[in-house]
Amino acid sequence: MTRRGVTATVWVVLVALVLGLLVGRQWGQHSSTTTSGATTSTNVTTTTVVLQPTSAIWPFASTPTRFATPMLAAQTFALDYLGFTNPIFEPFQRGDTRSGEVPVRTSLNGAVTTILVRQVTSDESWWVIGAVSPNISITTPTALETITSPVLLKGTSTAYEAVVNLEVRQDGTLTPLIRSTVMGGSMGVMGSFTKTVKYPTPSASSGAIVMYTLSPKDGSVLEASVLRVAFQK
Repeated sequence: MTRRGVTATVWVVLVALVLGLLVGRQWGQHSSTTTSGATTSTNVTTTTVVLQPTSAIWPFASTPTRFATPMLAAQTFALDYLGFTNPIFEPFQRGDTRSGEVPVRTSLNGAVTTILVRQVTSDESWWVIGAVSPNISITTPTALETITSPVLLKGTSTAYEAVVNLEVRQDGTLTPLIRSTVMGGSMGVMGSFTKTVKYPTPSASSGAIVMYTLSPKDGSVLEASVLRVAFQK
């Protein structure tokens, strides 16, 4: 073979090698991209619904608000949930290691509303589970009972002109499902009341029956009893 023939052969081989490298590099890049695309995952965001504890009325579990002390739970309940104006709070009275009560009144000689508080969750925060006034006693339904509309309410009370205000509330809102009144005793004498109350279908599974009296002077809340109930679906 002549020198020119050898040189031509060498060039052919070199060109083939270069083309092979280029094709291989492009194929490798294509393979890498394909593999990467095959293993790419999409992040899925999930929403966790926080359920209201069975026995707890306040705070609303749907909000981030939690209370580190029983006094904070009772104070905000009296002000925000019941609508008391300038209430006077007595010291927390412990019942056991996880529960107790906070008495509150609207004046030095006013009727006492006892707010019941308890630690019902594992984070040791404090929740309100009810409230009682000696002047408003709810006997039917009972605490944590499942009710349906219309609900029969029974109890005893005493109030100015015998009028006790009534609300049926559901968890997550301060707006009542229904407002009404009952007539019991007056002038410090306890008298019985019975009333059947119809309320709209709630969106929450639980709520409370709130009964309270108002001042004849300025219409402010004087005292209240609050009963935890569940709603039949």
